[in-house]
Amino acid sequence: MTVLGNARLVLPDGVRRGGLRVEDGLIAALTDETPDIDLGGRYVVPGFVDLHVHGGAGASYQSADPAEARRAAEFHLAHGTTTTMASLVTGDPAELRAAVAVLAGLGDVIAGIHLEGPFLAPSRCGAHDPALLRAPDPAEFGDLLARARGRLRMITVAPELPGALELIAEAAAAGVVAAVGHTDAPAAVTRSAFDAGARVATHLFNGMRPLHHREGGPVTAALTDPRVTVELINDGVHLAAETVHLAFQAAGADRVALVTDAMAAAGMGDGDYRLGVLEVQVRGGRATLAGGTSIAGSTITMADAFRRAVRDVGVPIEQAARAAALTPARVLGLAGRTGSLEEGKAADLVVLEEDLAVARVMKNGHWR
Repeated sequence: MTVLGNARLVLPDGVRRGGLRVEDGLIAALTDETPDIDLGGRYVVPGFVDLHVHGGAGASYQSADPAEARRAAEFHLAHGTTTTMASLVTGDPAELRAAVAVLAGLGDVIAGIHLEGPFLAPSRCGAHDPALLRAPDPAEFGDLLARARGRLRMITVAPELPGALELIAEAAAAGVVAAVGHTDAPAAVTRSAFDAGARVATHLFNGMRPLHHREGGPVTAALTDPRVTVELINDGVHLAAETVHLAFQAAGADRVALVTDAMAAAGMGDGDYRLGVLEVQVRGGRATLAGGTSIAGSTITMADAFRRAVRDVGVPIEQAARAAALTPARVLGLAGRTGSLEEGKAADLVVLEEDLAVARVMKNGHWR
């Protein structure tokens, strides 16, 4: 048993002075008893939950190399992400099969696999190779689902493609979170996808038809549907601070999930990298396709996204914590286990300095 005390606990409904008793990897109680570890008034927030991340520390989940995948997960864990998905960009069928098979064997290193493609709209391909995009194929989806051995947790689909609504319904029935993204769909088609079972908008505003006052597209459909969680890449590159503020105002912290969309360059600095089969250059922390202007993921951590939400956007710290932990945990069906500092949940937490820099990270009751 360990008691952490003299902290500012960031709870779903506000900030409380006090401490936590940790036993057997769980939060046994919120407490005011004498601490074993005095945190000196630092903030304690729930461990971050990232729904959308491709890699970090020079490593990519696409590589089909288990050591590389572990390195990416460990990098983000050190920056506070105690629960992480492994996202794959569009690849040819053999590449995706190999990557899925490797990721399926990683155990609790990752929370699951997110297929961001290959069933995306060529007109909104972003940093996906348009030559590899294809129409929704139930056979390919079923094969990947089987190879994932219960670890496929999310798939992003452009709902206007032929067969997309049927595949969304099939994914939802199989327990896979269906998301809409990389889409040129009008609002009505997007709403049809939500009616079919889609529950997430992949990196809202990016890789989709922009909001127009005569056709709101996926943005208005997602922001106005209480069933839908919207991902936001809060890195100062993908979205302006006022746009992030707008999304929080429209959807509320219970429907916003901060994500990194981080690729291998996260934590590595400027240089040349790859995202799937495409070459990426990072200059000034901004990742773009080589020779072009399309943004190719981000170079941030969830700690960065969280800090920007509080410091640059003005989101109250408890709302930012919900968007960085509890809301994405709910998307994955994990909110009963993690995502908030509550009795009986896993002792997944991040200790933050006054400037919100990460001081220490705990996962399942163990300092990392």
